Amino acid sequence: MIVVMAPRDSAATKQRILEAAMSEFAEFGLAGARVDRIATRAGANKQLLYAYFGSKEGLFDSVLEAGLVHLLDVIPFTADDLPAYAGALFDFAVAHPELARLVRWHQLERPGVLNRLPQAVESNKRKLEALVAAQKAGKISDALPADQLLGLLLALIHGGAETQIASDELAVQREALVAGVRRLTERS
Repeated sequence: MIVVMAPRDSAATKQRILEAAMSEFAEFGLAGARVDRIATRAGANKQLLYAYFGSKEGLFDSVLEAGLVHLLDVIPFTADDLPAYAGALFDFAVAHPELARLVRWHQLERPGVLNRLPQAVESNKRKLEALVAAQKAGKISDALPADQLLGLLLALIHGGAETQIASDELAVQREALVAGVRRLTERS
C-alpha cells in the first residue's frame, strides 16, 4: 500500500501560529509565553515555530509586525484629518485590546526593538512625510517640527487609545482624545 502525504500548507500553518502566538504573548508577554502552548493552540509542531520564525523572540517580533500590518491596512494615516485618525485608532484599540497589550509587553521586554522593525520604520517614515507635506500646504500647524509633532501625536493617540476605562466612559475618552489632537494640530 502506498501512503500519499498531503502537502503542508505552510502559509496556513504560519497564520495559525501567528494567531496562537498573539493570544499567548498578549496574555503572558515574552517571558511568560510558552512555545509548547503556542504550538498546541496552533495545531503545529513546536519545531515548525523555530523553522518559520527562528526563535521565540523572532516569533514575538513577527506577531507584533503582523498586528501592525493589520492596523495599517485598516486605519490609514490621514495627515489632513488627524482628529479622525485619532478617533479611528481609538476605535481599533477598543476592538483589538490584545494588540495594545502586545505592544506594551513588547516595549517592556524588548525596549527599542519596535522602532527598528521594518513595518514600524516604514510606517513612521510615511507618516513623517505626510505631516511635512500637510504643514507645507498649511493644512496643519507648523508650530512644531514634523518629527516632534509626530512623536507627540503618536504618544497622545496611543496613550488615549490604550487607557483602560469603564465602557460607559469610552465615548467621553474618545472625544477628549479627538479634541486634544485637534487642538495640537489646528492652525492658529
